[in-house]
Amino acid sequence: MSERALPGCTDGLITLGAADALWVEVTADSAVPTASGAFTRSPAHARVGYVLLGGHVVPTVRSSGGQWSVPEAEVRRAAAELNAVGMDRRDLVRIGPFRAAPGQEHDQETPLRWRRRITGELRELGGPERAARREVGRPYHLAGIDWRQILVERTRDGTHPTWWLPRAVVRLLDAAEHAETRWAHTARTRRAGTAAIKPPSHPRQAPDSGGPRTTSTEGSTASPRPYHAELDGQLYSVLSRKPGTPRRVAGWACAVCRTAPATVLDHCHEHGYVRAPVCQSCNTQERPDHLYSNDIRVANRYTRLFDTGADDWLRHWHRCPGCRARTTLPLPHLAAWTAHIACRSLRPTHRAPRGRQPCGVLRVSWTGSQNAPRSCLLTVAVDFCPSGEHRVLARVPYREAAERFRPWLAETAPAVAAAAGPDRLDDLPAQFRPVIADTSGEGLALF
Repeated sequence: MSERALPGCTDGLITLGAADALWVEVTADSAVPTASGAFTRSPAHARVGYVLLGGHVVPTVRSSGGQWSVPEAEVRRAAAELNAVGMDRRDLVRIGPFRAAPGQEHDQETPLRWRRRITGELRELGGPERAARREVGRPYHLAGIDWRQILVERTRDGTHPTWWLPRAVVRLLDAAEHAETRWAHTARTRRAGTAAIKPPSHPRQAPDSGGPRTTSTEGSTASPRPYHAELDGQLYSVLSRKPGTPRRVAGWACAVCRTAPATVLDHCHEHGYVRAPVCQSCNTQERPDHLYSNDIRVANRYTRLFDTGADDWLRHWHRCPGCRARTTLPLPHLAAWTAHIACRSLRPTHRAPRGRQPCGVLRVSWTGSQNAPRSCLLTVAVDFCPSGEHRVLARVPYREAAERFRPWLAETAPAVAAAAGPDRLDDLPAQFRPVIADTSGEGLALF
């Protein structure tokens, strides 16, 4: 893209209208669809001092004539970052609707709140009025992204619909919220520091008040720090009640993908130990697909958890001292591993245009509890078989599943297996917690 001059450009600044046109032009080839009106339509609001583009904060500047402008270089920088993002439309994350949880309202300083905005838009535009309202020019962008083009709506068994977005877009919007929060915190801290200083008697000692022409991006450029097991061995029930924990979590990078800022403190529901701070995207990917309290569907994303990204995910799960000591996984994860790995050879296939394809969708359920291994039984079955066959593939006792997992772990992730073992049983709680199957999505909230 040529670096041509734009109409309305002065000293590197362009008007909001010119910025709208530039954003659409320089992101025309992006995998993530972008929207017009990124600077002039809600939720963008130039008067607050910035506009969000993807995960980037672009500062706004008010000229002496009262007109708002933005630095052209910052718009191009945000576009370059967005253009570098790859998006798999099949790798989806559920974004709602979820039952309200108290923790979801903790951050009132972030105007974007993209999940709430999408939920409100979809509920308001649902039904036959949707098409008519689209024609009146209502905004559909969030941080310059046209989410309506990639939103997927699913309805199962006549239940209420659920809404899904590609994981890459979820990460971008989460990063936008994080950048906005950091910006607001930095601005508030600057204002508080300025108010605490008495007016100096000498002009040279006067602090920079940060007036309306400031283009500082301090809030957007601060990078989250890597996580180095600072919370290892701590109980979630204790840590989540400590004041300031949410802000401390937001200061780390996600311990799994190591790129996005962390927003959630992931923990083992069986043993109660903190694993690590993770981003919303990785937290959603880590959560088992519960259908009922003891029944999960083994979706295609488990290929990433147990195959391509097995080393990272196994290390993450074994941050829990309970799982690490017993060289196993929490029951829902062990059940998914049993269906996806241990019973892989049992899954039938059917003819397809490009060879043979695995039959239906794997599902695994269990009776009993991991706290009573002798009575715990995993049942692996196939749903949605084209021929209506292959209902039950295998019934695997819990102890057998755990024994199968140990040699597979040693072969797949030797470093993780070497750190596990029965010599770390001393500090584990005597009474283990039951499995908590959170089917409502409330666990996506921060504490």
